Amino acid sequence: MPTLTELLQHIPGEAVAGAAPSPAPVTGVTHDSREVRPGAVFVAIAGQQSDGHRYIPQAVAAGAIAVVVDAAHATHAAHAGTPVPPGVTRIVVADGRAALAPLAAAFYGWPARHLTVIGVTGTDGKTTTSTFVHAILEAANRRAGLVTSVSARIGDSEQDTGFHTTTPEAPAVQRYLAQMVAAGAEYAVLESTSHGLAQRRVDACEFDVAVVTNITHEHLDYHGSYEAYRAAKARLFESLTTSYHKPGVPKTAVLNADDSSLAYLAPIPADRQFRYGIDSPADVTARAIELRPDGVRFVASIAAAGVEFPVTLHIPGRFNVSNALAAIAAAHALGVPPAAMPVGLASVTGVLGRMERIDEGQDFIAMVDFAHTPGALENALTEARAIAGTTGGRVISVFGCAGLRDVAKRPWMGEISGRLADLTVITAEDPRTEDLDRIMAEIAAGCRRAGQREGEGYVLVGDRAAAIAYAVQAAHPGDVVITCGKGHERSMCYGTVETPWNEQEALRAALQNRSTSW
Repeated sequence: MPTLTELLQHIPGEAVAGAAPSPAPVTGVTHDSREVRPGAVFVAIAGQQSDGHRYIPQAVAAGAIAVVVDAAHATHAAHAGTPVPPGVTRIVVADGRAALAPLAAAFYGWPARHLTVIGVTGTDGKTTTSTFVHAILEAANRRAGLVTSVSARIGDSEQDTGFHTTTPEAPAVQRYLAQMVAAGAEYAVLESTSHGLAQRRVDACEFDVAVVTNITHEHLDYHGSYEAYRAAKARLFESLTTSYHKPGVPKTAVLNADDSSLAYLAPIPADRQFRYGIDSPADVTARAIELRPDGVRFVASIAAAGVEFPVTLHIPGRFNVSNALAAIAAAHALGVPPAAMPVGLASVTGVLGRMERIDEGQDFIAMVDFAHTPGALENALTEARAIAGTTGGRVISVFGCAGLRDVAKRPWMGEISGRLADLTVITAEDPRTEDLDRIMAEIAAGCRRAGQREGEGYVLVGDRAAAIAYAVQAAHPGDVVITCGKGHERSMCYGTVETPWNEQEALRAALQNRSTSW
């Protein structure tokens, strides 16, 4: 393990006060005072909801040998007097968050420099695309790790990455990368959210391939504007020119030729650039697309390689053709033989909470999807509409919008569901401290804008379990019931409390309860 002096070499411009750096090995780097163990370095971060500088005494009491503080907080009256006992080093930096990732990376021996790292960002489809890339690499017998907002897959093990969808904090990301190196991995695939990029959680990940799915309306509550949100996504591509260059590994950008983000991202420098698309000219394209209730078939083409091959996806949706093309382009950039690509894609039989079928013997289709943005909801319901077209049934959607998040999308999503679903059941999705009735009313306004009437085209059922049960009871043979917004997440936030929640179990329970009355 490195010493504190060795770690400090990786955060230039620091000012050290208090005790001289301890010569003892550092035992860890963390921003969470609850994770501090004797010998650790505690990095205080001023977040949106809590200020890590307030927890310096707890970190010191737990055995931290050094605390890293922001310069602004070090001189602020509320923090300047924070006592630092003898033996504890106080390190002042310009930005604690900017220091966290390189400190964690240095602690773990810069693991990303021993891997070829693929980053996947975008508004929708990040998890599925990341999973596709990982599956193709595995099919080509290239050992790879995977970190998504659902889980971290390292070797034969899988680890949960948290309650809600976001990139883990920098120490966790670097720990996962170090575990991959220890397990003999050659590649790492990292889903990179806008929060993860803006908050520098994936700094020091030394990306070699940057992939974008799309950039649409989302997280404006945090970023403030679409332009700021888009700029956060662009950080992944900008990092290609500043990150560590590995011998023989060109920095490559993979862009969506069908998406409006192309014009914004294409000018960002990279050693190479590959474009994929369904409707636009591109390096990687698809033709003969056949949408099926249980998946998609198409023919993929890689122009540069002069090859075409049939692809079978076991996940439905035209949007998943685009996700698969992104993965093919990334794999091509990594020199993966084309023969391995359809094998890898076909091996993905499902992604947790993504168009996931739930079957309890019912005479209609029930599925769970994570769609929580306007674009994702439109994609999911368009696919549900196509499936219902083959069964002669209706589409029943169940969804809500999160509290303390992008409020502008609520009526927009209501209008989308009002247009594409025959019945919309509006319910809770992490209302947090906002009034649930108000959130649902804002969604309902969109349903009315689409021409729907309450009690006919839409209903409001605040309890999510009851809403799912309502949709299931309302279903007829051949219908498609799709619950959107929670997907893989395993909690629901009411007020400030995370309550356990499992969308799949809730839907299964509703189906089983319905079956008892058949």
